Amino acid sequence: MNNVISKIVSAFLIFISINAYGQNASLSDQVISDMKYMLEEEKVARDVYVFMDTTWNLRVFNNIKKSEQRHMDMMENLLNTNKIAYKLSNDNGVFYNQDLQKMYDDLIKKGSQSKQDALEVGKLIEVTDISDLEEAIKNTEDEYIKQVYTNLLEASKNHLQAFNRQLSKY
Repeated sequence: MNNVISKIVSAFLIFISINAYGQNASLSDQVISDMKYMLEEEKVARDVYVFMDTTWNLRVFNNIKKSEQRHMDMMENLLNTNKIAYKLSNDNGVFYNQDLQKMYDDLIKKGSQSKQDALEVGKLIEVTDISDLEEAIKNTEDEYIKQVYTNLLEASKNHLQAFNRQLSKY
């Protein structure tokens, strides 16, 4: 009887500790890092597309910038669900990850040159996003995280097709 009570108490304490600390206790540092990176990378895409839409007034940028905002929302939800603290600037074109800041700056510079360059920037963003999502999927065992990444991956493939269609006109 004591053994049964002991097992019940142990199971209860494990359950409480999991709930108290959230799911992130079982996620590796790499998985957590990937989620934070993907959030900011989706912000790069959104912010670049906002800039390109304002600069070139091409429908493809207007449509896809809205999708990138939804991608950011999905990543924020994933981080919040797992009780992972993160930083994200509210200012367009401002990033905490310095590699992503440089990427944004370089993409804006290139995309400002012509409509075709802007579309090439869109293509490059989506190719990069696809590669990073595929790597993030490999890095996690968590099925829910994989599903979120897979949804983002499919959307990025659609975005890439949209940019390729636009570029075929040049």
